[in-house]
Amino acid sequence: MQLTGLHLLLTYQCTFECDHCFVWGSPRQSGTMTLADIRHILAQARSLGGVEWIYFEGGEPFLYYPVLARAVEEAAGAGFKVGLVTNAYWALCVDDAEAWLRPLAGHVQDLSVSSDLFHYSEKLSRQSQFASAAARGMAIPTGIIAIGQPAADGDPARSGQLPDGESGVMYRGRAAVKLAGKAPPLPWSSFTTCPYEELAAPERVHVDPLGNLHVCQGVLVGNLYGQSLAEVCAGYVPGEHPVIGPLLRGGPGELVRQYGLAHGEGYADACHLSYEARVALRERFPAVLGPDQVYGTFEGSG
Repeated sequence: MQLTGLHLLLTYQCTFECDHCFVWGSPRQSGTMTLADIRHILAQARSLGGVEWIYFEGGEPFLYYPVLARAVEEAAGAGFKVGLVTNAYWALCVDDAEAWLRPLAGHVQDLSVSSDLFHYSEKLSRQSQFASAAARGMAIPTGIIAIGQPAADGDPARSGQLPDGESGVMYRGRAAVKLAGKAPPLPWSSFTTCPYEELAAPERVHVDPLGNLHVCQGVLVGNLYGQSLAEVCAGYVPGEHPVIGPLLRGGPGELVRQYGLAHGEGYADACHLSYEARVALRERFPAVLGPDQVYGTFEGSG
């Protein structure tokens, strides 16, 4: 595994509880990195070599702004390109947005702002517009992440009818529970590949507040609080991983076949079947299918 990017899930907490969220982000979630945790991860990335990008994500990373600002400064000072993903809840006007972004100017090469009908009452929220305007004034490259709503008469992502700039829902995490029933089902046996992740040779992984390395949210390949990043990368043999191996051989359908899992006849997409199969396999493979936060079993999830 030759990584070029690390995406740090600074916290599982979020100001929103969106139906489409991969990691069950919520105000009730737990798990947040300390500055010491972040410095440890950055040191591991420097030691490994080859890592170009460090992204800070969540949840909502701006909830822990002082730590985020220091971490961005230190990551940039270490020679990494830095990206941020936020819902811009903090951008109540352009002046406010400038106050939040000013300490980050010169350190951030990508500011990605989530704005769609899952987050706000309008596709392009006032917060995203204020954040984008402030960022432009500071020469911070900015883009909008927008996820389209499942259509009542079918999934627009399948028919290529999504508006420009919008992406389709991937039915994993909370989306598998809240939204999958809104998409027309396809036969479970038709999902023979993983269409979104480069599982054979990942170039980027997510690191969560517990130190877990995710090649896909909830599919773990190691833990940086017990192993070095170099050890994890050197020891990555995807075909021998109890979940990644079957996914590479035959997609989510192979997970069902190999482990004899009970299943329905139809699923919204490959992510949906994969997520449901992984939920069923968690007791069998607890070391590689976790943590609880990503599977919606965090305290207070009800």
